[in-house]
Amino acid sequence: MIDTVEDGDLLEVTFNRPERRNALTRDGLSQLVETFETATAPVVYLSGAGKAFSAGADFAVVSSLSSTEAEAFIREGQAAARAIESYDGAVVAGIDGPARGGGVELALACDIRVATPDATFAETGVSLGLFGAWGGTVRLPRIVGEGDALELSLTGRALDATEAQRIGLVSRVVDDPKTVAHQLLTNDYTALRTLKERIRDRDSLEQQEAREVEAFTRLIDSFELE
Repeated sequence: MIDTVEDGDLLEVTFNRPERRNALTRDGLSQLVETFETATAPVVYLSGAGKAFSAGADFAVVSSLSSTEAEAFIREGQAAARAIESYDGAVVAGIDGPARGGGVELALACDIRVATPDATFAETGVSLGLFGAWGGTVRLPRIVGEGDALELSLTGRALDATEAQRIGLVSRVVDDPKTVAHQLLTNDYTALRTLKERIRDRDSLEQQEAREVEAFTRLIDSFELE
């Protein structure tokens, strides 16, 4: 369900279940966690096989779960998102076609989200009496703001790539999102990791600024002007 290909310093991770629009089961989530926990590449490119990025949780699985099993499934989805977000290197999501529910939430955990003109996004759980619980209620308002997060979550409507870029859900709309991952490979890998660590810091401003100073001085010690 999760395919990986190493291309030099780039690790390509692909949701590979196109017959189900790359919907994820518990096994798929476990594979995703293991992939990110064991990877060492400085840059990871996450995408979906076929005509979709990911439909998120496989509803055929979700609809048959008991409340106890559903809780375990949600926690596995949250663990997968955390594994992506906390990965030591940079993670680029290349979104082509639909991203729905958990697919949006896993993309939100990536450092950079890049869409093709055919990408669409929706948090459709509300129409089923559910909501995105793989960290979506936490990350979505951080990224797009509370107003747009509420509007998307409460309506369940789909956004095209242009509107997704307008609200900051994706940073670029390009024909080949993988080119952005390749651009990152031209940068200093230690600086990439340090920047990610600093920007993702959720501590108080004072503590963040102190760690920012420490991180910068560590980098300057090894800095060489070419």
